[in-house]
Amino acid sequence: MLVRYFAAARAAAGFEEEKIHLPEGATVADLLAAMAAVERPEPPAGTPPLPRILSRSSFLLNEVAVRNQATVLGPDDVVDVLPPFAGG
Repeated sequence: MLVRYFAAARAAAGFEEEKIHLPEGATVADLLAAMAAVERPEPPAGTPPLPRILSRSSFLLNEVAVRNQATVLGPDDVVDVLPPFAGG
């Protein structure tokens, strides 16, 4: 599946998107654990590490908000990681 990172999540991940391969029947929770387990370079100063950002983020599954981490994912799904945004 494709994971796209936005704002601080992009900075912490080190890139805009990545492919993550999970077994059939994997859930959003499994995906979050897989993303947090990847060893990444230190994020830029002032940017929290990705696992911390993930714990506060919202997620879109194929452009639809998903809140239930037990939601099962498919291999062709796209998940967007949206950290909290400030401003207005």
